[in-house]
Amino acid sequence: MAQGLIEVERKFFPGPEIEERLQELGGILEHRVSFRDIYYDTAELSLMRADHWLRLREGSGWEFKCPGAPGVSGPHNKYVEVTAEPAVVARLCEVLGVGVLGAEGVAAVLGPLGLQEVASFVTKRRSWKVVLPHVEESDPPLRVDLDTADFGYAMGEVEALVHKEAQVPAALEKINSLSSLLGVLVQEKAPAKLLVYLQRFRPQDYLRLLEVNDFREMPQGTQQPG
Repeated sequence: MAQGLIEVERKFFPGPEIEERLQELGGILEHRVSFRDIYYDTAELSLMRADHWLRLREGSGWEFKCPGAPGVSGPHNKYVEVTAEPAVVARLCEVLGVGVLGAEGVAAVLGPLGLQEVASFVTKRRSWKVVLPHVEESDPPLRVDLDTADFGYAMGEVEALVHKEAQVPAALEKINSLSSLLGVLVQEKAPAKLLVYLQRFRPQDYLRLLEVNDFREMPQGTQQPG
């Protein structure tokens, strides 16, 4: 089975001067985009409760985020991104504990696997590329995404993509260095857009996730559906 890229990320709450600071650090605004994400799960949230996240991004295709191997703890996340549809289908069958289905696309197995839409929202994103000083030229730049969802939630994310587990510690060190330069507090951890969406609009589903996860980083003011 194909092993996707490993995404190492740290989410934060962007301040009003974040883009000015990115410019000062030599960051380059690569693009501004708008896209809709649609998330799928079973009625019991079997995927999310196991820390697996199935998403269809309109214009980009399917992505299945699977938790990476245990490593250094801290205010960051690490996921393996699987995007090839046969690999996504195989992983879904494995997580849901069913026999491997045919090599059809993801859309064809949603019904047989009992998967349904649980969230859909549009994000406006500004993506920056940042190369830290004193970093090898061969090292890929870090990416900083500044997102605003159509339900009024804004968050930032510093991200690095690596191919091997052994590369994760170095990527995490760079992420933490850039986060510090951006003024992000040491233990600051903003919740993902999807979690805020569920808390606001599908509180019962959010409570189901609380049974197996502790989302103490949820910001004040997001406790009521709206």
